[in-house]
Amino acid sequence: MNMQTIIEEKLNEALSPEVLEVINESHMHSGPATESHFKVVAVSDAFDGKMLIARHRMINAALADELQQIHALALHTMTPDEYFEKAGKVADSPECGGGSK
Repeated sequence: MNMQTIIEEKLNEALSPEVLEVINESHMHSGPATESHFKVVAVSDAFDGKMLIARHRMINAALADELQQIHALALHTMTPDEYFEKAGKVADSPECGGGSK
């Protein structure tokens, strides 16, 4: 099973999200790794009333084993209301400082 599928399965189980996008952005970065950079958009009622750091900690806990192998994980965590207010738009991932392409 590839890393993207593992991330999707674990976050679906942990968060029961209304929206979950796991995007492999490894091709945008230098080096041979093909499963090292991911962007996650997670929209869940589980985030209601939680500060951003708590939301990220929830994801980090769900992906504790996988984070040993991932170089970069861009997280966009929202409640359904926040997602609606932003019309589903999230920022682009930052450039990787690990090398040049």
